[in-house]
Amino acid sequence: MGKLRRDPGLRSATRACSSTAVGALILTALAATAACGNGQDDDGAAGAANAGQGSGAFAGSGGSTSGGGGGVPGKGGSASVAGTGNTAGKGGSSGQSGTAGTSAGSGGSGNGGSSGKAGASGSGGKSGGKGSSAQAELAEKLGREANFLIGLGNDLASDHNNDGAYTLGTTLDLHYAYLVGLAGEGGWPDWNPDGSFVNILTDTAAAHGVTPMFDLYTMASRGEANLDPLATDDFMQKYWNALRLLYQRLAIFDAPALVHVEPDFWAFAQLQSGGDPSTIAARVGSVVPECEGEPENLVGLGHCIKKLRDSIAPKTLIAYHASLWAGDTPAIVSFLNGVGAGETDLIVMDLLVRDAGCFEAHVDPNCQRNDGPWYWDETNTTSPNFHEYIAKSKAIGDGLGLPILWWQIPLGVPSDEPGGSPGSYRDNRVRYIFSHIQEFIDAGGVGATFGTGAENQTFITSDGGQFQNAVSAYYADPAPLP
Repeated sequence: MGKLRRDPGLRSATRACSSTAVGALILTALAATAACGNGQDDDGAAGAANAGQGSGAFAGSGGSTSGGGGGVPGKGGSASVAGTGNTAGKGGSSGQSGTAGTSAGSGGSGNGGSSGKAGASGSGGKSGGKGSSAQAELAEKLGREANFLIGLGNDLASDHNNDGAYTLGTTLDLHYAYLVGLAGEGGWPDWNPDGSFVNILTDTAAAHGVTPMFDLYTMASRGEANLDPLATDDFMQKYWNALRLLYQRLAIFDAPALVHVEPDFWAFAQLQSGGDPSTIAARVGSVVPECEGEPENLVGLGHCIKKLRDSIAPKTLIAYHASLWAGDTPAIVSFLNGVGAGETDLIVMDLLVRDAGCFEAHVDPNCQRNDGPWYWDETNTTSPNFHEYIAKSKAIGDGLGLPILWWQIPLGVPSDEPGGSPGSYRDNRVRYIFSHIQEFIDAGGVGATFGTGAENQTFITSDGGQFQNAVSAYYADPAPLP
C-alpha cells in the first residue's frame, strides 16, 4: 500500500492523499466481501470502492411572467400554452391589454404576470419556470437546476482536479467518493489530518461547479454482514465519532452536499432481523447525547443519524439505500420506514454495480454470481428488462415517499457478444438510461450516478468515449423534472 500524502489546512482544493493509497485502503477494508441472503455476490457496494480509478418567458411587453404558467390572454389574443415544469410554453398571439396571469403550468411554481399593454406573440423560452415536485425541490436543495441530475464517482486521481468527473468537458451535477473505515484503523478520518479529506473533495467539487456526494461505508469495518459490533461501546463510539466528524466537515463546507449512508448495511440488517429493526441491538443514546431517549436498536440508530445531521450540518442531505435483494417490495419499504429512511431526503438504489459482461465472463473474482442474465432486454419484452426494474424502484420510492437517485451504474459499452475483457466488459445501462431518461423521471427519479463497482470494470477511459458523448449530448438539452 502506498504512503499517504498528508495535507495541511482545512479547505485545500487541489491536494489530497494518494488515490492509489486510498484505493488500496478501500479495497482492503472491503476485501471480506460477504454473500447476500440468496448466496450470490452483492449488487451493492461490497468490494466496490476503487477510489483510484413554464413555460418560457414571453417576448411581448404584456404581462410579465415567471415560473410555470402564462397569464390570461388579452382580448382578441389566443391563449398561451403553458409549459409543464421547465418545458418551454408556446407564445400566444398579440391581443389587447391582458389581465394578470393566474394559472401556473403543470408542475410550475411561478407567479402570473401583471396586467399590461398588448405585446407581440413571443416564442417559448428554453429553460422556463421551476418544477414544484419533490424531485425538483430536491434538485434545488442540492444546488442544482431542476433537471434530471447526472453524476460520476469512484474516480479519484492524485490531483483531484483530475478526478474523472472533471475531465469530461461537461459540468456534471454530482461527484461521489467513498469514505471507509474508522479512526485509528486506517479509515477515512486518518487519510488527512482531522478528517480534512472531506473538505479537499468538497472544495474541489465546488471549484468545478459540482455538488459533492459521499458514500459512507464504515459499518463493514468488522465484516460486511457482521452486526454484532453494533451492541459494543468500542465500535459504536468510533462510528458515531466518525459520523460527527463528517457532519462537522460538511458544516465547514457550508453548502449543499449529499451523504449516502451505509449502502448494503440496511439490507443485511433487514435479512438478519427478519424485517424487524427493533430486534437488532445498537448503542445509540448511551453514547450520543443528542440522541438520548432513542431506542438502543436499529430504529434508534437510523433516527439518530438524521438527528445529528439536523443539528450539525443542516445543508447536507442524507439518503439510505434500498437493495432489491433484501426482500419483496413491501418488506423493504416496511423495514426502511422502521429505521426512519422515509424521514430522510431521498432513497438511493442500484441497477447493477458491475458490468454485465464481467458476470458473463465469470473469470474476475468480483464477478462470480450465477443469477443472470445481467444484460437486460432493452425492448422490454423478455425478462429481465428495464421496465420491470423501474416499476420495482417506483414502488419503493412511492412507499417511502421519497425521490430516487440511482447510483454506481456500470459504464460498459453495448455489444452483441457476451462477456468482454478486463476494463472492457459489455453493458447496456448507459445507453438505455440516456435514451429513456423520462421513464426514470416518471418513476420518481431525481438523477443517476455512474461509476465502477469493482476493479477491472469499464471506465470512462476505456469506453470509447461513450459516457463523455452521452453527457455532452444530455446537457445540451437536459430533461426537466416535473
